[in-house]
Amino acid sequence: MFRPLELFIGLRYTRAKRRNQFISFISTVSIVCIAISVIALITVMSVMNGFDFQMRDRILGAVSHATISGINESVQDWPRALKTAEANPHVLGAAPYVETEAYLSAQHSSGAILRGIDPAQESKVVDIGQHMVQGSLAELTPDSWNIVLGKELALSLGVTVGDRVTVAVQELRATPMGSVPRFRSFHVVGVFEMGMEQFDSGLALVNIGDAEKLNSLDGPSGIRLKLDDLFNAGPVARELADTLGQVYRVQTWKDTNANLFAALSMEKMVMFVILSLIILVAVINLISMLMMLVTDKQADIAILRTLGATPRSIMGMFMVQGVLVGVVGIAFGVGLGSLLSWKLPGIIKWIEHTFNVTFLSPDVYYISEVPSRLDWHDVMWVTLLTFAFSLLATLYPAWRASRTQPAQALRYE
Repeated sequence: MFRPLELFIGLRYTRAKRRNQFISFISTVSIVCIAISVIALITVMSVMNGFDFQMRDRILGAVSHATISGINESVQDWPRALKTAEANPHVLGAAPYVETEAYLSAQHSSGAILRGIDPAQESKVVDIGQHMVQGSLAELTPDSWNIVLGKELALSLGVTVGDRVTVAVQELRATPMGSVPRFRSFHVVGVFEMGMEQFDSGLALVNIGDAEKLNSLDGPSGIRLKLDDLFNAGPVARELADTLGQVYRVQTWKDTNANLFAALSMEKMVMFVILSLIILVAVINLISMLMMLVTDKQADIAILRTLGATPRSIMGMFMVQGVLVGVVGIAFGVGLGSLLSWKLPGIIKWIEHTFNVTFLSPDVYYISEVPSRLDWHDVMWVTLLTFAFSLLATLYPAWRASRTQPAQALRYE
């Protein structure tokens, strides 16, 4: 079978002989270093993708893709604004709401966001109803003065379904003793768990009519929207703002959570750069291995030159050796890194259960479990980047080999 001379000799050099066992060991170390670097980069990128996906999924499960609000406390002519929003082809659902800060008191006290919703329409824009631990949003009927609490909020207040909670809002009312906040007793009919501390410990839901009465409003404070493409929220928001006019304000999920997602994106980029430098260090080890191989094969190179091998052929021989080491390391790294990223959540749970440790405390972090989401685009970029580094690492040693002078190399042979 015909094989190119460069490929044939390059592959022969990869098999260790008795006198170059150390070079073979260095070659193995280079493969291991490249593989570990690729595993680390793929795993970290997958974890960052998992955090980003979980944050988007859980935040958008409670805050909606876009929001229409009024300049004042309530939205002017909100039925018209609702119809206008629903008429937009990119809007899948719209629901009015009232939102205000409140102070809740039971066995203990805590501040929270009090959100008034229409249970019949809320499922069009968010999925809180799918995260109910006890009760149902359908129990938030008008004039029932029922309330649904986040799980952590209910625990901090010391209440459960069937108990009562006193809610005080910023709306003041005049009394003989002066202005005092408005307050009302609510009956706890449900508990939800979104898996994010921000909502589980700081959000309470009531009927929109009850919220309007408690805050002395004559209409909702805004309209929440669900879009067909959350990444198209900006253009849709501008289109709705132009259609509705200047008495309305349209905000997107990017506006309300811009700093958070920008920080996640920046952190992912920084981690990619840092781990790319680790790959570069592993590739430097490959350069050292090739330089030692060139030194060891000086006599062989000289003989090949005297037999007619061109400098270009000599370069090809050693580039084959370096690229082969890089490809083997990349193959092991991609395979093991992808497997680790896929099984990482289960591995973390096993470690937490076995050693009784907690990596992400729900009291501190938004997400209580280590997520992982393997993105094949990231795997492709890691593979291409590592292969490019490996290829570049072969150029200087191969060039040095091609510059070998036969007479000088064979002088003392």
